[in-house]
Amino acid sequence: MAPHNDAPSPSGSFTAGFNRIPFRPVGSSTLMTGHESPLSSSYSTTSEASDFHMTRPLVPGVYVPTMCFFEEGTEDVDTDTIARHAVRLARAGVTGLATQGSNGEAVHLTHTERQLVTSTTRKALNDSGFSHMPIIVGCGSQSTRETIQHCREAWEAGGDYALVLPPSYYATLFAPASETVVEYFTAVADASPIPIIIYNFPGAVGGLDLSSDIIVRLAEHHNIVGVKLTCGNTGKLNRVAAATRKISKTHDPKNPEFLVLAGSADFSIQALVAGGHGILAGLANIAPKACIRTIELFNQGKHAEAQEMQEIVAQGDWTAIQGGVVGVKSGLQSWLGYGGYARSPLPKPTVEQEKKWKEGYRDLVMLEKSL
Repeated sequence: MAPHNDAPSPSGSFTAGFNRIPFRPVGSSTLMTGHESPLSSSYSTTSEASDFHMTRPLVPGVYVPTMCFFEEGTEDVDTDTIARHAVRLARAGVTGLATQGSNGEAVHLTHTERQLVTSTTRKALNDSGFSHMPIIVGCGSQSTRETIQHCREAWEAGGDYALVLPPSYYATLFAPASETVVEYFTAVADASPIPIIIYNFPGAVGGLDLSSDIIVRLAEHHNIVGVKLTCGNTGKLNRVAAATRKISKTHDPKNPEFLVLAGSADFSIQALVAGGHGILAGLANIAPKACIRTIELFNQGKHAEAQEMQEIVAQGDWTAIQGGVVGVKSGLQSWLGYGGYARSPLPKPTVEQEKKWKEGYRDLVMLEKSL
């Protein structure tokens, strides 16, 4: 996990005007209908266009950044497994799913493949009775222009919210006081057809860590509706949750105007104590029920039981953190019989690693099976 910092990140200025980028109306995209699409795959569906775009509020709970699965040998996107995995998580009771995150290997996918993964997930949920479940789509890119493009493509593919990392490649050239980052998020939020969730993950962006002041400032934008804090800084989470609650027009704990999520399962109840609304955590790919039950117990006031369960979840999450997407897929393969391998150039795990990771998840999987 990244160091817990709360200092303002270096940033700077950008030229506005990205609303002028041509935007093809949703009706022109075959991705939003039940008809044949350029992205058609072995996964068939009867979903209607109306199922793709409906109001799906962000509510407190457990959100899962899903895996992207690939066919062995060809490394083609395995839409059948993507669909089955999404439905398994939905049936376990999670609140929502996220595609194109770190666990979803978004950096390994083309624009077309990213749309395919999201549309497959949306269709799988709709066809299985989970049309109400929101899908968050990772849309961050190094340029403002491409990030907006990702947001629009996410909407076309059935996504409801865009999870956006700050740009970082040219961070040393950003203007001071995080102004470049502020202008970036503002331009993206102005142009995006779906609401934005800020993604603060210093480990993925060269250490760039958004301060609570910057996040709260951005939260005032009408199209920025949440934050995922993978920095692990519960003090920052508390400041953001408290400040955004105060600036909300109406305070409804069951339907907050600005959703504050922990980015790892290993500080689930700590995030709740600090005023957070839940988690968006990769460990739930393996043990969704354990993640859900931990939060339920805390919310029911059964704090001792919640803490006991949190200890098991945190230990399992440490295995996931150490192994990354390679280790999570290995755990799925070892315990659930599917998962396969990450796309190259990520390496396949050694036999020793597979054994170590399987054992690291053992207590967590036993807990999961008991629920």
